[in-house]
Amino acid sequence: GRGRGRGGGFFGASQAQLDNPHGSDLNKYLKPGAPKPEFRKSRAAEPTVEQIQGDTLTSLAKAYWAPGTRQTHQPFSSDVVDQIYNNDIKGSSFSIKRVMMLEFSQYLENFLWPNFTSTTASLSHLMSIVVIVNEKFRERVPAWTAFQLKPEQFTAFFHSALTWAVAEPGEICIGEQTKLVIFLDHCFCSMEVDLVRTQVQRLVSLPMWSCLLDARREAELKAIPKWKKYWKLLQKKDAKETPENLKKLQFERTFLSAMIQKFLTVLYTVQEKECPADIVDFVERFLILIIDLEALLPTRRFFNTVLDDSHLVVKASLAPLAMRPEGRLFSQLLEQVRFYTRFEINDQTGEPLSDKDMMSVHYARMSKLQRAVFVKYPELRSLALATIASIEDRDQLVKHFLSLTRDALYDICEYLHLVPVRNEEEGCKDEYTQQFLAELVISRHEKRDSQLTELNSMPLYPTEEFIWDENLVPGEYYQGENPLALPKLNLQFLTLHDYLLRNFKLFQLESTYEIRQDIEDVVGRLKPWRAEDGSVIFQGWARMAQPLQTFTIVEVAKPNIGEKQPSRVRADVIVHLGGGKDNIRQEWENLRRHDVCFLLTLRPPMAGTDRGFLDIPADEYCQTTGLMYVRGCEVEGMLDENGRVIEEFGSEPKPKFSSGNRTFRVLLDCNQYREDMDMTSQGGEDVYSSFNLILRRKPKENNFKAVLETIRDLMNTQCVVPDWLHDIILGYGDPASAHYTNMPNAIPELNFNDTFLDFGHLRASFPGYEVRVEGEAASLPSGQLLPPFRIGFEDIKARNLKRDQPGDDSAQIPRVLTVELVKVENRGPYPKNVPKKNTVRFTPTQVEAIRSGTNPGLTMVVGPPGTGKTDVAVQIISNLYHNFPEQRTLIVTHSNQALNQLFEKIMALDVDERHLLRLGHGEEALETEKDFSRYGRVNYVLAKRIELLDEVTRLQKSLGVVGDVAYTCETARYFYLYQILSRWEEYSAKLEQDQHKTKDMIADLFPFHVFFANAPSPLFHGSTYDEYYECAQSCWRYIQDVFTQLDEFWAFELLRSGLDRTRYLCVKEAKIIAMTCTHAALKRQELVQLGFKYDNILMEESAQILEIETFIPLLLQNPQDGTNRLKRWIMIGDHHQLPPVVKNMAFEKFSNMEQSLFTRLVRLNVPTIELDAQGRSRPSICSLYNWRYKALGNLPHVLNHTDYQTANAGFSFDYQLINVPDFNGVGESQPSPFFYQNLAEAEYVVAVYMYMRLIGYDASRISILTTYNGQKSLIRDVCNARCANNPLIGLPHKIATVDKYQGQQNDFILLSLVRTYNVGHLRDVRRLVVAMSRSRLGLYVFARVSLFKNCFELQPAFNILMKRPLQLHLCPNEVTPCKRIASVTAPNPVIVYDMPMMSKFVVDFYQNKVKELKVLQARHMVARPGEIKGQETGKGASRHPGEDRDSDDEAEGKNKYEEITNEVDNEEAAEVSGENKAAQALEKVFTQGEELAEDQDKAEVEDEPQMETEDSSAGPHSSAGPPAS
Repeated sequence: GRGRGRGGGFFGASQAQLDNPHGSDLNKYLKPGAPKPEFRKSRAAEPTVEQIQGDTLTSLAKAYWAPGTRQTHQPFSSDVVDQIYNNDIKGSSFSIKRVMMLEFSQYLENFLWPNFTSTTASLSHLMSIVVIVNEKFRERVPAWTAFQLKPEQFTAFFHSALTWAVAEPGEICIGEQTKLVIFLDHCFCSMEVDLVRTQVQRLVSLPMWSCLLDARREAELKAIPKWKKYWKLLQKKDAKETPENLKKLQFERTFLSAMIQKFLTVLYTVQEKECPADIVDFVERFLILIIDLEALLPTRRFFNTVLDDSHLVVKASLAPLAMRPEGRLFSQLLEQVRFYTRFEINDQTGEPLSDKDMMSVHYARMSKLQRAVFVKYPELRSLALATIASIEDRDQLVKHFLSLTRDALYDICEYLHLVPVRNEEEGCKDEYTQQFLAELVISRHEKRDSQLTELNSMPLYPTEEFIWDENLVPGEYYQGENPLALPKLNLQFLTLHDYLLRNFKLFQLESTYEIRQDIEDVVGRLKPWRAEDGSVIFQGWARMAQPLQTFTIVEVAKPNIGEKQPSRVRADVIVHLGGGKDNIRQEWENLRRHDVCFLLTLRPPMAGTDRGFLDIPADEYCQTTGLMYVRGCEVEGMLDENGRVIEEFGSEPKPKFSSGNRTFRVLLDCNQYREDMDMTSQGGEDVYSSFNLILRRKPKENNFKAVLETIRDLMNTQCVVPDWLHDIILGYGDPASAHYTNMPNAIPELNFNDTFLDFGHLRASFPGYEVRVEGEAASLPSGQLLPPFRIGFEDIKARNLKRDQPGDDSAQIPRVLTVELVKVENRGPYPKNVPKKNTVRFTPTQVEAIRSGTNPGLTMVVGPPGTGKTDVAVQIISNLYHNFPEQRTLIVTHSNQALNQLFEKIMALDVDERHLLRLGHGEEALETEKDFSRYGRVNYVLAKRIELLDEVTRLQKSLGVVGDVAYTCETARYFYLYQILSRWEEYSAKLEQDQHKTKDMIADLFPFHVFFANAPSPLFHGSTYDEYYECAQSCWRYIQDVFTQLDEFWAFELLRSGLDRTRYLCVKEAKIIAMTCTHAALKRQELVQLGFKYDNILMEESAQILEIETFIPLLLQNPQDGTNRLKRWIMIGDHHQLPPVVKNMAFEKFSNMEQSLFTRLVRLNVPTIELDAQGRSRPSICSLYNWRYKALGNLPHVLNHTDYQTANAGFSFDYQLINVPDFNGVGESQPSPFFYQNLAEAEYVVAVYMYMRLIGYDASRISILTTYNGQKSLIRDVCNARCANNPLIGLPHKIATVDKYQGQQNDFILLSLVRTYNVGHLRDVRRLVVAMSRSRLGLYVFARVSLFKNCFELQPAFNILMKRPLQLHLCPNEVTPCKRIASVTAPNPVIVYDMPMMSKFVVDFYQNKVKELKVLQARHMVARPGEIKGQETGKGASRHPGEDRDSDDEAEGKNKYEEITNEVDNEEAAEVSGENKAAQALEKVFTQGEELAEDQDKAEVEDEPQMETEDSSAGPHSSAGPPAS
């Protein structure tokens, strides 16, 4: 999970103090059974809150700017800024801890920016702002808000930042310049912010070419006449400018060029002797800036030429730093710069260049070089006249050029416009050395492999070298402060190839990180050691790994033409599954086809490792544990005794095995096999004869190979994204171009089916439109206008016309709707033929979303919590299904749970279920009786076929036809043609001849009376001829429908195997196909080969899906004639809630991998429809998160329904923020790093939960949430100790982290925020929105108020929370359901001050309840023994208290209890003593009205539900008070 505190150590240790050598994910130690890590040096002591308050920064903040202080702030003083900057920012060498404190205290918002003026601001003022902005980016909180509120000084601020960035070394230290480079990089990456974009654009536009060599500039402009024209205009404009303006313009134009010169100067200060870290940091950061400029088309367009002209890549690659060990990351970054400078794209137009185009560019360069040589140097005649193929390799070029003199090389370069003309460069001979000039010529002209060729020869599985390389797969807790050589996902991409490549790399690295964790976990559990004879012995046991018996390669197939690697490598792996538990054996036997396993070679050192397996640094890992090789493989299947692959192990007759050995047939990676064999042939060890362990992974997390293969396939096909989407996905062009109003094929008339409940609903749904009713319905009163309606949109018609005949632009587009009534045809005389209808009264925005989704184009719906996203999705699907019966719709979601909700709602609408299909493994969880998986659908079709053939038999008998006509679909078809159709035609002809139109004739001549005898009588009803005729028609439609379906099912008779039938379903029969995005990525190849086709995609939860997993479903079909048939793409999501889960912090933060495609499109300003009425929470609770949305209102039922009108029983308020002070001096704690817990909050939350259960709330209505995994496990422990074994209380519905609970909801939420020193990852507003929006009726937040109330991002919510008392107010005399109205506060509540008081209160409250109940029930048993005995029989013991769901009728039991209380007499109570009887009776009071499980052990009933009486046992659930720790 994410619970590792992404805010970074605030006052905790920063990197240096935390000696934790084994990488970040400490959760892996916390798997059950694994030992806790021993830290060699514990964390630095956390400062106490008092110390922090005494800290100078805090006192300054209080005096000058902190929000929420009582006294007024002192006036601004620049000395304070200087003092803080020199002591705490620069003075602490930019310590993250200090900067975090300043940023958190709103130093920028309240002090630095409001008082910034360009004329008076000092360098320290400017640098303070820069450092805080960088800090905001590091913490991933919005950075530009303060500037947007007061934009007028921004231009001046930006300009002075630029001036300081190129200042001389003496005036500003290198560390500060690094900070400025980082700041510039952030500016270039924030192009969507208008304020920043206007500034940044000036630095990278055409005028920057003024710093090119004149000859080079002339040559470039000559190639592009359009730019030449602009250049001339520019020169004219410059002539008119004032000198100071011109100076400023000139500064902006040469700025980047000056920065590059500065970079080279700094880079060359590193010579052989020493290598200062701050210089390395500066050059690395600078290269990242260059990469980001090169990887965006708008910045790259002119800059690429300037970069090329500066020869940065050549000069940097020759620098001494590149040769030193400290320069490793520098070299990797430089490689990325080189990759982008040569990227396959046309800088001017942005069109991607194919291999052919790249070849012609290369040839043009080479022939130009040959011409240069030919003109200048006769002695190189052999080079000038050679064929290009013979001289284009690097080795050949080196041979020719390294031997030339410096002057000769210089002349050639001058001819190629690479260096200044001779007479100008007298002064700088040393800059153009012979080595440099030679390298310049060679690197420009060598032939390079295309990126695709490299990618295709790459193994897809990581090997041991790759897995433990910290530079590629950063493991340590990444705080965002050091640069990495990773690709980034920002807003825009150069080409689709670039887009896929960046995602490929990141996905590969992210999955490698998870594989590393799995391997380390397994090796740590197995505890391998070496015996005397050298054999490896596994001392431990691991569920996910088995020692190998044998491994043999069984097939190496010949390479395909033009390839070097074999086309297929297969091997057999034998493992022994005899001794283990049955369930483990089953798990191994259930390895499916395409599952990925890893083969490991372990050779632990003889001495064994005494260090344990847990804290080994990555670079020593393989050596210390003796892990020699890791290779991936893909399971093809398990072999049976005869050596045949078993297709599906779960299938019917199960194969028998005589021994415990199982053989798996696996496929190895061909590229990897070739590399390994090359090594072996050069004398290396044969890897494949050394494996001794096979490791499997959880199937859920193991889809990486399929996704990588899919991305690689996409890069190799001409993957055609539909034209209307192409630019939007890359982030260019008009973001609204795919909106339905701008699509040339927008549909002017739509049948809205059952979207509208009545005419009033239609009228209300289109505010601002004039509604006209057309046809004969125009005369009817609106009450008689019944749906379905067909609506014509005059504005769309007008737009489409305008597109075809562009005329007068000022013509007004009419906002008029024309409505026609659609006649509904009856589908038959039976009640089952009445179609199901939508019952939801959609709001106008929901209707707009439905309209947009039914039209072609891109529809993006932002659905805040509880706004009926699923209802909208289902209605869109239903409308498409009815309006375009020939089109097929693909539904993609993130989780199986969301798919299930969608399917359950689709079932409730008028969609024939033979057209529904669900692919993937989640279909087991569908809570409908019907099975929508492929095999389930096939079975449904076969059963339906038999049912329909029975109908045909009945029809046959009713007509008295002989013969076996209902034997197959085929015979039934002939029966229809010859017997049925002829009768109907004859009947119709007779009716046509009837001049008088007598309605009785319709009934008398009707040929199928006998068949419809079982329909509701009379079959013909109505008063007019037309109504009778419609009855006859509906019967005929029913018969036709039977035969149409049989026609469709005919294919299932012809296809015999289950596999063929499921494929036919998937490709032909189903109209609505659903799958998760993971399944789409896994099965793309298979689907494409089958010829899978679809026209529409609907994605639910799309803000939670990784960018690449959103993109793949667009391309699950092969393009037809070079175009993609996709017509609609509907994305429904909410980018204000949590993003996709990325396990590794470095990829999440540095590479921005957590950005979903949905979020990126929102950032690019693609038009969205934001649903604006929620129906989940009370309006009061909704106010805690609706500030995050544009205009989120409430649906009427949230205001009127009784649940929402009454208060929460037992509580004064419907939501409260409850301050939890330290308990025994302890607030948050970390039993292991980033595993945060807070005992006081855990106990408090559980006590409140117990209190709620005691006053009658159902456990199923209460969920306990928290923001950290550590706290979740602590609350679980406390609950198990206090509640689980107590039948009165039991466990709550769910105990979960906020992240895991996204997409779910409950009536009452108890939320623990855990942290007491710093806010941690709740600063991510998205997490706060999710946390606040999970509850319907009650939300109780337990937190350290003083910490959270100052957090700038969270203020809107916490300001509202803090208007209510911060101590819990209870009304213990109320029971559920409550009578009090929600707006009335309870009179004289009990005020709880802290956790110990609450615990004590609950114990006493519990004792009283139990006493009351015993007395009462005893009295009850004496009074009416007969009745109670009668009740006992049907009931049985209480359900298991640990079960997830309690029944919903507990409240009824409570009411009965209330009435009885009145009749208790004390005298008679003494007659019964046996406490067990009382306990049983007490159970009954609580379980009256519950439907209980019949058989359960009596023991649980007799166990007395008690908490802490004198004689209670010392079991774990008896200690109710706070623990003594």
